[in-house]
Parts: sequence; structure tokens; C-alpha cells
Amino acid sequence: MSSSSSAETKYRIVAAFQRRLNAVVRRLPGQTLLETTGRVSGLPRRTPVGGRRTGDCFWLVSEFGERSQYVRNIRADPRVRVRLRGRWYPGTAHLLPDDDPRARLRLLPRYNSLAVRAMGVGTGLLTVRVELEGQGSRG
Repeated sequence: MSSSSSAETKYRIVAAFQRRLNAVVRRLPGQTLLETTGRVSGLPRRTPVGGRRTGDCFWLVSEFGERSQYVRNIRADPRVRVRLRGRWYPGTAHLLPDDDPRARLRLLPRYNSLAVRAMGVGTGLLTVRVELEGQGSRG
């Protein structure tokens, strides 16, 4: 089995597992969520993410990089919302392919970073920075 087919198999297994897990996790009240607008449906899409707020920015690393559905949605419409500690913050997401995602993971919460490294496929990691606006709202 070649490394590319091995990476593709890993991607399919992890993606299927995450779809089921995310359906449960996104309902947890303390979970950090990234809300994008579906590029085809136009509907809100909420994805559990791990990352860290630093000032007016929220940083995360996508383990599937350009293949992540939320990254594809951001590419189509960078206006997003992030739920942090029960508050929603509107913002603008920026994909940062020139940032070193492995170095960035060292600055983010440890357990999430371990999961991203373990589940990430090949070198497809991608840093995402969300510039947050306003005070946030409950809901």
C-alpha cells in the first residue's frame, strides 16, 4: 500500500469517526464551536474545534487542512462565529498556509494539539486565525 493510499484510508476513517463524534460533542454546553456558512446550502454549520483566544484573535489548526469542510466553507465566505465559554463572537477567518502549523500547535491547548497531530493526515495541517469582533452574545 503506498503512502498516499494509506493517508487516504486514514482520512476516510478519521473523517467518518469525527462526523459521528461531532454530532454529540457540538451539543455540549462548554464546547468551543466554529460556525461557518455552508458553501452549497447557505445554512449555518457548527464544528467543534480546539484552539486558543489571544487578544482579539482565536487560533486553531485544521488537521485536514484544505480538505476540512469548514476550511472549504471559510474559503467561500470568511465571515464566521466562534462560541467560547457559552458566548458567540462574530469574526473573520483567515487561512494561513505560510504559518507553521506544528509550531502553532505548541501554543494551543495540549490535549487538542495531541489529537490534531494524531488524527491529522500527512502534512495537511493548516493554521486558521479568526479576528473576533465585539463583546460576544449569549445563545
